[in-house]
Amino acid sequence: MSGDTNTDARGVLADYRVVDLTDERGHLAGAIWAQMGADVIAIEPPEGSSARRLAPFAGDVADLERSLHHWSYNRGKRSVVLDLGTADGVEQAKALIAGADVVFECFDPGEAEALGLGRDVLAELNPALIHVSVTPFGSDGPKANWVASDLVLQASAVNMAVTGDKDRAPLRAGGTLPQAMHNAASEGAGAALIALWERQTRSGLGQHIDMSAQQSMSQASMSSTLNTSLNATVTQRIAGGASLQGIDIQLMWACADGHASVTFLFGPGFRAFTQNLMDWVHDEGFCDEASRDKNWTEYAMMLLDGREPVSEYERLKQILTEFFATKTKAELLDAAMSRRLLITPVSTTGEVVDSEQLAVREYWEDVDHSDVVPDAGAGSFDPAAVRYPGPFAKFSETPLVNLRRPPTLGEHTGEVLAELEAGERLPAVPASVAPVAHTSPPLEGVKVLDFMWAMAGPAASRVLADYGAEVIRVESANKLDAVRSIQPFHDDVGDPDGSGLFSNLNAGKRGLALDMSKPEALDVIWDLIDWADVILESFSPKAMTGWGMGWSQVHERRPDVVMASSCLMGQTGPLALLAGFGTMAAAISGFFYPVGWPDRAPCGPFTAYTDYTSPRWLVAAVMGALEHKRQTGRGQYVDLSQSEAALHLMAPALLERTTNGRIWESAANRDMVFAPQGAYQTAAGSSAGEDHDDNWIAISCLDDGQWAALASAIGRDDLASLSVGERHARHDELDDTISAWTRDRNGNELMAELQAAGVAAHIVQNSPEFTVDPQLLHRNALVEVPHGKQGTTTVENTRFVLSRTPAQVDRGGPTLGEHTFEVLTETLAYDGDRIAELAVAELLE
Repeated sequence: MSGDTNTDARGVLADYRVVDLTDERGHLAGAIWAQMGADVIAIEPPEGSSARRLAPFAGDVADLERSLHHWSYNRGKRSVVLDLGTADGVEQAKALIAGADVVFECFDPGEAEALGLGRDVLAELNPALIHVSVTPFGSDGPKANWVASDLVLQASAVNMAVTGDKDRAPLRAGGTLPQAMHNAASEGAGAALIALWERQTRSGLGQHIDMSAQQSMSQASMSSTLNTSLNATVTQRIAGGASLQGIDIQLMWACADGHASVTFLFGPGFRAFTQNLMDWVHDEGFCDEASRDKNWTEYAMMLLDGREPVSEYERLKQILTEFFATKTKAELLDAAMSRRLLITPVSTTGEVVDSEQLAVREYWEDVDHSDVVPDAGAGSFDPAAVRYPGPFAKFSETPLVNLRRPPTLGEHTGEVLAELEAGERLPAVPASVAPVAHTSPPLEGVKVLDFMWAMAGPAASRVLADYGAEVIRVESANKLDAVRSIQPFHDDVGDPDGSGLFSNLNAGKRGLALDMSKPEALDVIWDLIDWADVILESFSPKAMTGWGMGWSQVHERRPDVVMASSCLMGQTGPLALLAGFGTMAAAISGFFYPVGWPDRAPCGPFTAYTDYTSPRWLVAAVMGALEHKRQTGRGQYVDLSQSEAALHLMAPALLERTTNGRIWESAANRDMVFAPQGAYQTAAGSSAGEDHDDNWIAISCLDDGQWAALASAIGRDDLASLSVGERHARHDELDDTISAWTRDRNGNELMAELQAAGVAAHIVQNSPEFTVDPQLLHRNALVEVPHGKQGTTTVENTRFVLSRTPAQVDRGGPTLGEHTFEVLTETLAYDGDRIAELAVAELLE
């Protein structure tokens, strides 16, 4: 599929202009809008965006036009060079912003104001402007101006505390690929679309959106942020799994030619898969019948309450260790498909690029760079066909745009400035919408029928609920959502209605419970389809069709409805029917392999990483489809593969493979640019009053000045003049020196001291520290809300703030069937006789 084919095809956002003032910390947001068809103008300084100087480089030629980081996130944009240090440059930027619909920027707090481009100035200049600030900790608060790196942000966000080997320092997700700001930027793209919907349908006005990378990245902790608030045991890390209430849950095993992600879990949502696995293990003679036929529904509770000794679980894990050692990754994947198992290989970037699934779905885009990169340098690629990750989702009516190569520095300066001279461009606000500063929720009146389960889908529909959509969550006790059996639980009591994870992902929704195994239930569902504007589902591709509710049937009855399907691998291809969770998608998509220690097996990011990242892309997809419906009155179908969306977070590593032929390897907490960088142990009891020895501080020296400040702080001024190259070469020695200095120091005091000296540093926070973090308290990151069984519970607040129409998080997730009667009587207007018929048929749960 050529990247230059249909480059003029209009996407759903073709009417909109984006001014992109970001660098590598935020350029993914504009990239998403560009894929959806927007005209994205990247404003760069005369020396070029700092992203252009980031390694690796195509063909190992260090050049502004060869950075694989810049290539990954700037295709399809127009590059305009403006010197914002001059009055003329600022005035030209203002002229562009005056006609823009959206601005994405990642200025440090106060920096834009100093340039004359502060939010108040821009709002007065262009009242219709949607202004998105992507910052490490948020635009205000006690840590707003703290120095941050990707490592430092992940340390602040809990996910790092639970990632890595238990006997070593915690690790960041992504390995040497930054993730925190990308998570915030991708979330910012969807947030801007929510604000656009409000502008185009109600107010005609823009607003400011405040993104916090700390909060965006905290989603990657699988609600471990809540443990302390729920009086639950704090989650501890183990490689390739998690330690829960003292039980080491293993989710990754070595196999004959590498490693595999294996979901060996228990409870109603996992029982069938675990039984299938143990049947196979028994068939091949690795276990007896008693081991095969344990009560996999109750097994987790049996371990927690002592009915099953932990030593027996450890014996089962040893059986699996011996079994998996006899199987290759290909054999395990084949068995996952044929035996319905929750197994995927831990893939390298090479295996991802060679994936048959992605080839069949025509995912990759080959883009011509030959006009600016005439030779491959030391690489093995064809400059006329550089292979990139492709569309983050498949849209039936408004396919994403195949983007042209990334622009050379200033390539479009003359073109864009000539457009300014030619005439005024106004934001594309409908003439029928009079500007009125409404404050009601932006998605008020949008009706969502939610068939999602587990994490990725519900996390997306939770965002829609936060911003005013009416979301009805359909469940069935016959197939209980697996998340209801996953910690954290209130007071560590394993109650399906007490899962903090479920309540967090489903806050603000109404819950309807139907026995979907009975055909009569489908009549109720069809009535809800008639009610809905949006239908969301994450079943296997055959499920909705099997019920007679596939897209073709739904579209025939409701041509104006938006329907989105989110599953691991997408709706088509040889792996379409692969059932499972984000751990499996993360493993097969290449996220596990580069996270770990070079001398050990990969440990991967904490559990289901793509479950945490893909909701952002799904929100953007749904809002894009709603925008198309607003424009045309027509609905459409969105096929979103968790794997395909997530691969954009790995784009530089994938390009390293397709251009330079290299596999992205693990490097613990080391960085390709900054040195030294790492997580260093601090004194016991130095974090949130915890009396334990798992206390760490993340430190990054982002430049020579920060290194000199750190060297001075540790009393080693003799090292202060080391260049970054020398620091990389002597990293082991420097780590030892820093560790000796931090080991007996208080982590919070160290963090404050280093930040005061201008050094990027943050303690590695788990739930106790996260709960009392002054920045998160300032942003009200955790909120106490009513709950149908607990009385009150704590959930995470929205991760971004719309200035005029903020989120409203007013209740926790529903107990099973909590709103069934309400939905039937109020939403569907069923009378007493109709409800009695449903009760007699035993459809209601």
